[in-house]
Amino acid sequence: MHSLGTLSSLFRTSPAGEGVILELDLDFSVLSAPPANPLEALKLINAPTMKALRDGLRRAASDDAVLGLLVHIGTCQLTAAQCCELADLLAGFGEHKPVWAHTASFGEFGTALLPYLLAAHADQIWLQPSGECGLGGVRAQITLLRGGFDKLGVEPQFGQRKEFKTAADTYAAHEISAANAEMIQQIANSITHWAVGAIAQRRGRSVEQVWGSVDAGVLTADQALQHGLIDHVGYRDEVYAAARTAWAGAKAGLRYVQRHVQPSVVRDLVESRTKPAIAIVEVRGSIVTGRPQRQGSQPIAASSVVCSHLRAAGADPSVKAVVLRVDSPGGSAVASDAIRREVLRLRETGRPVVACMADVAASGGYFVSMPANEIVAQPTTLTGSIGVLAGKFVITELKQKLGLVLHDVSSGAWASYLSPNSRFTDEQWVALDRRLDEIYADFTGKAAADRKMAIEVLEPLARGRVWTGADARERGLIDHLGGMGLAIDRAAELAGVKTADVTVRSVSKLGFLSQFRPAESSEQVATAVTLPSRRFDLDTVIETVAGQLGVAATGALSLPFGIELHAGQGR
Repeated sequence: MHSLGTLSSLFRTSPAGEGVILELDLDFSVLSAPPANPLEALKLINAPTMKALRDGLRRAASDDAVLGLLVHIGTCQLTAAQCCELADLLAGFGEHKPVWAHTASFGEFGTALLPYLLAAHADQIWLQPSGECGLGGVRAQITLLRGGFDKLGVEPQFGQRKEFKTAADTYAAHEISAANAEMIQQIANSITHWAVGAIAQRRGRSVEQVWGSVDAGVLTADQALQHGLIDHVGYRDEVYAAARTAWAGAKAGLRYVQRHVQPSVVRDLVESRTKPAIAIVEVRGSIVTGRPQRQGSQPIAASSVVCSHLRAAGADPSVKAVVLRVDSPGGSAVASDAIRREVLRLRETGRPVVACMADVAASGGYFVSMPANEIVAQPTTLTGSIGVLAGKFVITELKQKLGLVLHDVSSGAWASYLSPNSRFTDEQWVALDRRLDEIYADFTGKAAADRKMAIEVLEPLARGRVWTGADARERGLIDHLGGMGLAIDRAAELAGVKTADVTVRSVSKLGFLSQFRPAESSEQVATAVTLPSRRFDLDTVIETVAGQLGVAATGALSLPFGIELHAGQGR
């Protein structure tokens, strides 16, 4: 009996009870991908994945035991794209069950536009009496490092294509260019205007009324109530008491969304063997050649790994479509082109590919997305950046200040081309400019072909310019605004299957024992371990510091600087 009981628990999807009120606590992070290792999983044990929330809310919407959902906005430990995706999930769940959002404060002496936008997708919003509601807007920051480099004795020598590829300005410019200022201002404007429009629609207010609330600055709870931004003023206990009364749930239990529907090992195994599949292939982090998995604590999109995942999806007869999940600032032009080629080859097998952009899919991240049948992005996604940069840091003066001697001994006319110990010669600058022109022409030509646009239409949208997802859709650089749920739906429709009839699984997810089994060929998914480098020199120190500052370029198709968007979200 004990064995049968254990076996039956594998099939159980929801504990029995007299009703349950679901909870979502955004003081915890939400993971866009599962933890990379057991230690990371332990540290993030209470942080749900977006997939767990998506699946949990979908199933709970038709579960008669579920009375409603209480969302604690809190510090909102989400990225901008996660705010957008979760907002859509709340709206979808809210079509079937009541959703209430509550928080102690929307910001504290500051802006909370995106956390409030998320809360606006609930049926009711509660705010603590001492709390604040500051919509504020969006603040983006431009960082130029050239003055600091001058003091250190580091000379940046970079070329760019074209004027909006202002990542090179981060290193080399002393002043903010007109193109840089125009681009960043439009990014901030785009997200703010989109958010104001979405809030107005969700709260039944006019756009002008919401702009009035934005311009009013930080509001008290009573003022927020007068502005129509919230529905009730109350503490957490009052929220829960009111929900139990309204939902007839006096004896209902509480359970986190991700814990309500427990994973069923047997069900998942059976579905993976019997149902047609939509495969998820991830491109996360800087795009590089080879097989490295991480760069410090950051994930790496290694072209050999991503390409093998795409080939594995193409070789699996159960896979009917692929969603290419891209969260990458780009990197190597060669690696990006290799991934693009495999996407095109996968499409040749008759399987549709839908690219789904997360927070950033720019430069090389856009390069690998553009050959997909369709591209889905969030309104806040940073994309485009169809441009090129390349160069080096010359550290001659820094070495002199530190009393160091680093001297190149070269054999071959071009051996010191990218050496930090010497400046580019005139001949080398000509060679660099020629190569930048070649890569830019290749990028724009392929982008125009993939997006079925005339080059005369595409090129003005390129020039290295970063666009938000909202602006990119208006210009034909992407197809739809949304997240993974929409991308999966589009992939299923393009493949001629129903979303409810397919299983969604990651190509890169290997079973525990499979990780210790060597791959038979390059067509199979394989694990790789990168051994730590023992190299320690001045170049390595500079690369490490640049990486920590968020300005490390990994290739010609890089977005090496971080466009920081401050709109109140915790991440």
